[in-house]
Amino acid sequence: MLIWGWRTRIYVLAMTTFLCGRCGNPASHAVRKAVTKFTLFFIPLFPISVKYSAQCTFCGIENRISKEDAVRLQAQEEQGQQQGAQPGYPQQPPSQGFPQQGAPQGFQPPHPSQPQGFPQPQHPSQQQYPQQGQFPQQGN
Repeated sequence: MLIWGWRTRIYVLAMTTFLCGRCGNPASHAVRKAVTKFTLFFIPLFPISVKYSAQCTFCGIENRISKEDAVRLQAQEEQGQQQGAQPGYPQQPPSQGFPQQGAPQGFQPPHPSQPQGFPQPQHPSQQQYPQQGQFPQQGN
């Protein structure tokens, strides 16, 4: 009796930061390599397929990317670590997957000292309060 099958292992090649094509947030993306190998008696023998993907850590969408894109993103990450620089926002995300929407006009990455996800405080003179009769009429 022969026991055969396959096993898939996932390797994280790099963690890069760019704008997500689905949610539009500048989020980290895990660049992954999934290798499926043929097994005989639970021993992996040879690879059947290799797939590359990038998964957004904010919304969770996973996009298939080419091997060239995965290698390029991995090289960018390694270069950034060697220089000791903070990860930037690459201009070009992987070429496949959702179309790139780009950053909203006037978008600037938040300052590290500012808490993320909270509105920025406004000076009291900048706040606008509705005046009586300015609310839109409901119905009719």
